Amino acid sequence: MNIKVKKQRLPSIITTLAAAMWMAVASSTVTVGSMLKSDHIQGKELHVAIGGSDLGDGSREAPFGTISEAARIARPGDVITVHAGVYREWVNPPRGGESDDKRIVYQAAPGEKVEVKGSEVVKGWVKVQDDVWKVIVPNTLFGSFNPYSDLIHGDWFKAKGRLHHTGAVYLNGEWIIEAAKLPEVLQPISKTPLWFAQADKDSTTLWARVKKVNPNEQLVEINVRRTVFYPDKPGRNFITVRGFTLCHAATPWAPPTAEQIGLIGTHWSRGWVIENNIISHSACGGLSLGKYGDEFDNKAANSTVGYVATINRALSNGWNKETIGHHLVSNNTIFHCGQAGIIGSLGAVYSKVTGNVIHDIYVDRLFDGFEMAGIKFHGAIDVEIRGNHIYRAYRGLWLDWMAQGTRVTGNLFHDNSAEDLYVEVNHGPFIVDNNLFLSSRSVWDMSEGGAYVHNLLTGIIDNWYDMDRLIPYLESHSTAIAGLTVTQGGDNRYFNNIFIGKGLPGDVPKQINDPKTSIKGFGLWVYDARNFLMQTGGNIYYNGARPCAGEVTPLVLSEFDPKPAITEKEGGFYLQITLGQSLGQAKTSLVTTGLLGKARVPGLTYENQDGTPVRIDTDYFGRKRNPAAPSAGPFENPGAGSLNLKVH
Repeated sequence: MNIKVKKQRLPSIITTLAAAMWMAVASSTVTVGSMLKSDHIQGKELHVAIGGSDLGDGSREAPFGTISEAARIARPGDVITVHAGVYREWVNPPRGGESDDKRIVYQAAPGEKVEVKGSEVVKGWVKVQDDVWKVIVPNTLFGSFNPYSDLIHGDWFKAKGRLHHTGAVYLNGEWIIEAAKLPEVLQPISKTPLWFAQADKDSTTLWARVKKVNPNEQLVEINVRRTVFYPDKPGRNFITVRGFTLCHAATPWAPPTAEQIGLIGTHWSRGWVIENNIISHSACGGLSLGKYGDEFDNKAANSTVGYVATINRALSNGWNKETIGHHLVSNNTIFHCGQAGIIGSLGAVYSKVTGNVIHDIYVDRLFDGFEMAGIKFHGAIDVEIRGNHIYRAYRGLWLDWMAQGTRVTGNLFHDNSAEDLYVEVNHGPFIVDNNLFLSSRSVWDMSEGGAYVHNLLTGIIDNWYDMDRLIPYLESHSTAIAGLTVTQGGDNRYFNNIFIGKGLPGDVPKQINDPKTSIKGFGLWVYDARNFLMQTGGNIYYNGARPCAGEVTPLVLSEFDPKPAITEKEGGFYLQITLGQSLGQAKTSLVTTGLLGKARVPGLTYENQDGTPVRIDTDYFGRKRNPAAPSAGPFENPGAGSLNLKVH
């Protein structure tokens, strides 16, 4: 056997304690496990520590050795406090809480670093040649799931002509790229570290090319578990996960038509709080608020009809305001996920996603598909996406189907190579306000019924409509389908935004009134050929950006370049921009429910998730706006001249 998996020895005091407990009940038919269950007191704190024992009672003096044992014991109202160390396990909560006030809390002990990993350490590497090493791993390490025989596949997945496994190899915590074939590893054609695996009935052989490194002298880990914190059944509600470092999961591809298993996920439940965690290195999805699984998973044939059928089945499986969603995902840092940072088909309804930092998503791009983004939601009904920082995520935020009652506010987007915001086949109403869209393409709009207010857009708007798909619209603040129709374009609202072009000369290109033709450029002129009129006002157009034909009082400053730039410095991210005295010249007004009117298709007003009227009366920093004449763009009275604003 060429593997050494390190095991920890229990301290003698814990061993003695366990022996004493066993002796005390030896004459009885009651086991230690059942004794602990019967002795449970609601609302208590259970402790987990490295060196603890699952035969303990979970007290501070006799902590459990695994989080999973604490999860087995915990009841609604309990708090599980996990102390410093690395825990290699799949935490599968067998139950949830009963209400928001009586939840089960999993938390890292304050001030202590707690890592939960889906990987195991592997030693026993044997040198093959040059910088190539090999290890043979017994399949007993994996149990019933071997990531090195598990292929990434599913609806809307594109393999790019090769096989991709959910397994991974990590050198000192970082990914090594999977080779398509073994010869790529054996022939040192580049300095890029590579690995390849071959699984048979009893063992799995791994090859790794790591330049000038002896893997036995470094931390080398391999994926063993599909997920790290995820209930195996739906309906485990009111769980809090706080303060952990969660990493290394062999997650499957997560299309909207299948169970969406993330490195951490809620699995079709209600009322989770996931906050202040570091989530990284997932083969596909990082954090999932997604769908349950059934026999129809990955059988939609990449079709609209298949997803409408998925929605109808979800309605019969409890997709409603009382049962699903209402999650809070707050202040997490999420990175190095092969597909998406946060995913959620239908299961994210009525949730809040706030203050998260999401970066370096879909970096290696060895495979392709239609689900890659920092955040990708289908059916983001009454979802608030506020104050997130999303960069180097390929596509920043992707709202696909039924973004109704959704609000995207106060987010920072930059360095996303596809675009910052993609809104696909939504009928609205949804609101996008006070955001910084700083990538080369700010918005890809394939929707209608959106209200864009007080944003800064330094990239192009790509406007394209697909009139082949019948897309649901819903009853007010509900998952109930009111009807299905195609998107036809226009019917958007753009108030008090700042558009900055690239100073490109020449006339506006001739527009073609074809929904399958992409029209792209700086400013709102890209909507002029669409079927339904825009509502606009108070917008400023700099450096070649152009208004739409119907805008009455645009402020056009074609020769002025504010020269926006985002830079990272010690302590945060800063926006450098020069706006001059122009902000006070725009003819703006306070944006409210009354001004925005109703979205054409659903016939619904733009309002808060609780049904109250909306007033866009604060800026990106939360400062109050002048109700009589608010400043255009995301910042209220930021000052004149060259500005250097800390934006995150």
